[in-house]
Amino acid sequence: MSTLASVSDTAQDIAYTFGVDWPMLVAQSINFLIVAFIIWKFAFSNVLSTIKEREKQISDSLKNADRIKLELEETEKKQQETLQEASLSAKQTVSEAQEKAKAFIEEQKEDARKQAEEIISKAKASMEQEREKVLKEAREEIASLVILTTSKVLEKELTEDEKSRFSKTASENLQI
Repeated sequence: MSTLASVSDTAQDIAYTFGVDWPMLVAQSINFLIVAFIIWKFAFSNVLSTIKEREKQISDSLKNADRIKLELEETEKKQQETLQEASLSAKQTVSEAQEKAKAFIEEQKEDARKQAEEIISKAKASMEQEREKVLKEAREEIASLVILTTSKVLEKELTEDEKSRFSKTASENLQI
């Protein structure tokens, strides 16, 4: 006990040396606790709630920024896909247009070839008709010359029936 009494005396000596007035120390301690409680209740709680709200806002903003970043990446991917699809579609359209143009050109060439063949065949037919007409006229002319010559040689006038028979015989013999 003596150690306890000596510690207590040492504590009182230290308190006396520093001028500690125990009733004043207790009153100041109670005042400090009351002021600390009031500050904690009204000031720190508001500050802490504001800090928590700001932390939540910052956290939400970071989440939104991440979400927006993901949406932006997704939008960029969709845009790239759309551009690729548009590019493929444009290439396909150009390819189809080229194929249609080639087919149209081939069709036009074929039509022109058919028209040329038709014109040539009509010209050949016309030439053949003209040739036949000229040959017929030549036969008739030759036949009339033969008849004229025959009638002069025979010196008599031939009847229409005889003329026709001589013409026919002469044109069969000529075979022009």
